[in-house]
Amino acid sequence: MKIRLIAFTLVLMIMLGTINCSFALSIKDTSLDINVKSAVLMDANTGTVLYSKNMDESLPPASVTKIMTLLLVFEAIEKQALKFSDVLTVSENASSMGGSQVFLEPGETMSVDELIKCVAVASANDAALTLAEHVGGSEEAFVDLMNKKAQDLGMKNTHFENVTGLDDDVSNHVTSAYDIALMSRELLKHEKITEYTTIWMDTIRNGEFGLSNTNRLVKFYKGITGLKTGYTKTAGFCVSASAKRNDLHLIAVVMGAPTSNDRNAAACKLLDYGFANYSIYEDEKQECGKIKLIKGERDNVLIGYNKFCLLENLGNERLIKKEIILNENISAPINEGDVVGKIEYKIDGKIVGENQIISLESVKSITFIEYLEKLVKKFFLI
Repeated sequence: MKIRLIAFTLVLMIMLGTINCSFALSIKDTSLDINVKSAVLMDANTGTVLYSKNMDESLPPASVTKIMTLLLVFEAIEKQALKFSDVLTVSENASSMGGSQVFLEPGETMSVDELIKCVAVASANDAALTLAEHVGGSEEAFVDLMNKKAQDLGMKNTHFENVTGLDDDVSNHVTSAYDIALMSRELLKHEKITEYTTIWMDTIRNGEFGLSNTNRLVKFYKGITGLKTGYTKTAGFCVSASAKRNDLHLIAVVMGAPTSNDRNAAACKLLDYGFANYSIYEDEKQECGKIKLIKGERDNVLIGYNKFCLLENLGNERLIKKEIILNENISAPINEGDVVGKIEYKIDGKIVGENQIISLESVKSITFIEYLEKLVKKFFLI
């Protein structure tokens, strides 16, 4: 759906499933003092960038790579090619992974649910590769899927070479802060992921092996929803940190921090800045009555609109008024989803967003014979 939005004469057209999301705010002219190579703060609802520092620079992402790995796993589950209850067998290749791991043995079996938990909480490379090999058939095939998905999401400064982010033997395994925010936003559409990424401590193997979240923000940042940390000597300390307060869901990406403390401080500063300055206005999906229909099997049709959200400067969301404008002389046939009008969202009389009003049902045209029968019935009723 097309949404015309005015924000200092900028126009943004965004599609998020059946949810219309947009922005109508003035981005603050500010410089945050963060000791990192690159960073971005993005609104998860609209994709609006609220702050950036070298956000398009291609850099090694370390284990933040696993956001894409998890995204493809969740998409496989959504397509019913995989189930959380499925039990997978660990390959020799997966068990030989170095770095962060849960020490899976060749031939060991573990459920998809627990493997996801190992990746999301402990950043386990062996668990990530076990999932990837099952979904893609091989690591190489899965990496191809990762790069294809990156293209689909518009990640223009990204190229993956493995599913883990280990960079000792890669030549061009890179992404950017902005691209990480894009894939993080996509992963967060699978709401169940936050059930894993907000775990602080847990166990696997019937309580015999403990897990502790590599994302320390889970322990102390209000509203945290995830998402993934990373570190290698080459990449430095990285994180994609997401948090939600009220209806505002933010993604703060930090790359190339010199220490874990710098990484965490930068992510917190970005999130604090977002929550202090912005808010989300939401108009929930709903019916809005019936309208008259000409030449239809019925005289009217049920109408409504999909959920609409608008990113605004903090406080402005309370000033928004909405005006419903319906098209005139609507004739059958009409199909479910056909546009029959619009809602204009205004602040002080200025349009800051638009949503389409659509038909919620289909109505066929009336035939000539049916029309005559209708006239006869109406005549005799009179």
